Amino acid sequence: MSAPRPLIALPARHSASASALRYAAVVAAEALAEAVYRAGGEPFVMLPAGPRAPGAAGAEEVAERLARCSGLLLPGGGDLDPAHYGADARHPDVYDLHTGQDAFDLALAGYALPTGLPTLAVCRGLQVVNTVLGGTLEQDMGGPGRDHRHVVHPLAPRAGSLLARLVGPGEREVSCYHHQRVARLGRGLLVTARAADGTVEAVELAEPAGWFLGVQWHPEDTAATDPAQQAVFDALVEAAAAEGRRG
Repeated sequence: MSAPRPLIALPARHSASASALRYAAVVAAEALAEAVYRAGGEPFVMLPAGPRAPGAAGAEEVAERLARCSGLLLPGGGDLDPAHYGADARHPDVYDLHTGQDAFDLALAGYALPTGLPTLAVCRGLQVVNTVLGGTLEQDMGGPGRDHRHVVHPLAPRAGSLLARLVGPGEREVSCYHHQRVARLGRGLLVTARAADGTVEAVELAEPAGWFLGVQWHPEDTAATDPAQQAVFDALVEAAAAEGRRG
């Protein structure tokens, strides 16, 4: 009998409406779930409910909810409220703010990073991690022609990095959709890839408690046909399976 698939926590996103559901919904990107499943994991879509603000109480609740999971995938989504990283004002192009979503994602990252739960952070997920670690975000990259919405561009991972071991050396084409990016880097984070315009595209931890990778692009967009992008999810599930065996 084969080993059970490790559960990978995938926090859902709030949606004002969804086809055939009539009312508001909580959803997860199909491409993300499929990438986890192809890797041998079981995507465990979590209702983003519970802690209304990150902190000790939120960490306790998140720990209980994550107890059955062996890994975490922090996905893309709307913008984080700039108040979380100490901004005095909000750029007019900041969109889809959701207090509960922010609190849940921040609490998940705040629990997973110090405990070593294998974690892959994608797009907004990277920005959540950067914020939890005291970093800040550039609220808008400058609009059409300067942001990375519907953009495919090359990047080269830093030699010797986890990312380079996963996707291989040399340039890779990556699929991006974001208008925000890291401004001040969070504590303990290392930049392991940048776009040509200087945008931070991948981060790792200098002293990780467990497996961790953060990417600003969307590897799920092309993972079904690009083994290098699928390798990111394969590595998460492999680390989660090892975590499950230790547990």
